[in-house]
Amino acid sequence: MRTRRGACYSPASCQDGRRKRRRIAGGGGEGSAAAAAAVAGGAEGPANDMFEELPDDLVVSILADVAASARSPGDLAGAMLTCKRFRELGQSKVVLARASPRCLAVRAKAWSDAAHRFLQRCADAGNLDACYLLGMIRFYCLGSRGSGAALMAAAAVSGHREALYSLAVIQFNGSGGSKDDRDLRAGAALCARAASLGHVDALRELGHCLQDGYGVRRSVLDGRRLLIQANARELAAAVAASASLLRAATGKPAAAASRRHSCLLSDFGCHAAAHAANRFLVDWFASRPLAGSTAAAAPAPTPGSAAEDEAAGLRLCSHALCGRPETRRHEFRRCSVCGVVNYCSRACQALHWKTAHKAECTPMDRWLDNAAAGAANPNAAAGDAAMAAPAP
Repeated sequence: MRTRRGACYSPASCQDGRRKRRRIAGGGGEGSAAAAAAVAGGAEGPANDMFEELPDDLVVSILADVAASARSPGDLAGAMLTCKRFRELGQSKVVLARASPRCLAVRAKAWSDAAHRFLQRCADAGNLDACYLLGMIRFYCLGSRGSGAALMAAAAVSGHREALYSLAVIQFNGSGGSKDDRDLRAGAALCARAASLGHVDALRELGHCLQDGYGVRRSVLDGRRLLIQANARELAAAVAASASLLRAATGKPAAAASRRHSCLLSDFGCHAAAHAANRFLVDWFASRPLAGSTAAAAPAPTPGSAAEDEAAGLRLCSHALCGRPETRRHEFRRCSVCGVVNYCSRACQALHWKTAHKAECTPMDRWLDNAAAGAANPNAAAGDAAMAAPAP
């Protein structure tokens, strides 16, 4: 092994050095102090010299463990800012390849060229989570469809289940292309692969595809079985997460957390938490208009042009935890009852129906009947409007 100064050492030399330091420490007197200073390396001091003598691979291993256990991007950044040697060795591919998903969870409000370069270095080092996150950001936020899809494909080939499911959604919708680019069979195959790796949304999506015969041969019983499996896995994950939080906050037993969740036989789940990529999309489009998602790849449309009308017609997935936008007009499926909300997938539709849309959905026929009644009796409609207006 080599030290930072480039010198090779062996276990025998380390043992000889330890014996020499013991003799010096136990000798006492002025001579022993002078010998200790000589062994320590002169003016630099013993503590500094011991740190410099640590081999690079040992420091890299420590930094890799820090990156793997980091709870935020600031944990690894704080370790790298400790000294110059940590900054240099923290750029190693071994460290970046082991960065945890929380370490890569860059916020949309803090997005910058430096964050982009950091994710790119992690992706080049072979970090699958970085490949997926950067691919989602480029595909949906920066408008770079080709490079974003390539990064997600690189992660999917290595078995990243989130990337497999996102590519399935792209295939189902033909995102980044025209309606004719949709490939239902490829989307169902990617969903099946992601479901086999334990992705709950992919399992639920595949269950709805089997029930509807969407991209696969229709089988209501098999689809129902997959929906129950998805609910069971999601319930177990949600109960485990809430139980750990409950124990940390109040010290109550974990069994109390299971009372908040719905029946396993429902077609709709409870969806505990969103992925960091979905949180980034939600925050990105919450602070930026949807038309700005292609600003990095194309010039801004002129006012009143067809490009502006096309961009103005794009909508986000109505499921609050998804964040995926349309890449062309009328790309996502809309609710067949009210026509107000739209979804990128059947899984998002099922989850949003359970959490919010069930109480808000109003049949479109009722709207048309009310509009026809108002047109037939304008005086009554005017009276209703006057009654609804607040008093001055």
